Amino acid sequence: MTTLEALLSDPDAQGAWHLVPEQSTVTFKIKNMWGLLTVKGEFTQFSGYGELASDGAVSGHLEIEAASLQTGIGRRDKHLRSADFFDVEHFPQIRVVVTTLHPTKGKNADLRASFTIKGIADPVPLPVTISEFGDGSVRISGQADIDRAQFGLDWNKFGVMAATATASAELVFAPARAG
Repeated sequence: MTTLEALLSDPDAQGAWHLVPEQSTVTFKIKNMWGLLTVKGEFTQFSGYGELASDGAVSGHLEIEAASLQTGIGRRDKHLRSADFFDVEHFPQIRVVVTTLHPTKGKNADLRASFTIKGIADPVPLPVTISEFGDGSVRISGQADIDRAQFGLDWNKFGVMAATATASAELVFAPARAG
């Protein structure tokens, strides 16, 4: 297929799609130490599904296990899992709910999604690129700047951390086939 519109109108693509976690990544990065250092991390446990309706409407969700966060420094990871940040004891999951997808040009689209972090749900603009693979699966790639205070992640001792973090995802979805 050459365009996203063609994929969305393909009768063979309609129905349920399941996330393929072993081919997908969910990462983040944020400036730290007054912008001198970029901290990078990833979430290693997540699941999701999508649905393509006969009219081309897209919906779905991604569930991210907040405790699966890893930056490569155990002490920092423990702090990020604490009540100062993600508070994984009380809010074990980060949820992204997709309500619509609007094709823009070629394989690009604007995804309308609501993020729920620490029990706070808010929309986040999410431009994405959708690529098809020969096996019928698709990769949805995108990133969004997240205002940390918007989701109660505003701990910032001595003002060392940037106000926004960049969340990125490379998600591979395969059609659910009746078997």
